[in-house]
Amino acid sequence: MDAGCCSHGCPAGAPAPDPAYRRVLVLALLVNAAMFAVEVVAGAAAGSVALKADAMDFLADASNYAVSLYVLGRTLALRSRAALLKGVSLGAIGLWVAGETAYNAIHATVPDAPVMGVVGILALAANLGVAAMLFAWRRGDANMRSVWICSRNDAIGNLAVVLAAAGVFGTGTGWPDLVVAAILAYLATTGAVQIIRQSWHEIRADGKPPRRASA
Repeated sequence: MDAGCCSHGCPAGAPAPDPAYRRVLVLALLVNAAMFAVEVVAGAAAGSVALKADAMDFLADASNYAVSLYVLGRTLALRSRAALLKGVSLGAIGLWVAGETAYNAIHATVPDAPVMGVVGILALAANLGVAAMLFAWRRGDANMRSVWICSRNDAIGNLAVVLAAAGVFGTGTGWPDLVVAAILAYLATTGAVQIIRQSWHEIRADGKPPRRASA
């Protein structure tokens, strides 16, 4: 029997955890934690707000995968509340990235393009692998959907970081880096809205009494 709450009996209304999904979440957690460490150092060294933003995404995703592992096999209400928390945190990251973008625009910073490019390609490969693993569970409940949305957005963001590195190298300005950071902020905030909307709908639906069958 799979480890977790179902080893002692699942709560009423909770499905048995999928062992394959659990393994994918564990692997995704390890990949994202490692890439956070790489990008937070590279972002500071290169002076790239896009890399810093991507590092924060990796940190948020690693935390989200840990939460998702915790709520596997638990009730829909608990999974929906976990997704709501993840949606709020993703929105906070989007707002932080927007603030960092504005700060760097004012100070006209120019990041190190080669470092951006190399780390961006590494991050893209990592997130494409994670997104491919999670693809089969993209249409699950709010918690599963939140995991898929975050991974999908990160892969898109990594590709944008690589393109920004080329733009910085070609123009000698920091504007491509800032444009990509703004895109990442947009992806985070819109993804947060989707997750919050679905999780809130599930929480409200779970709290409603079942309809009585008509006579």
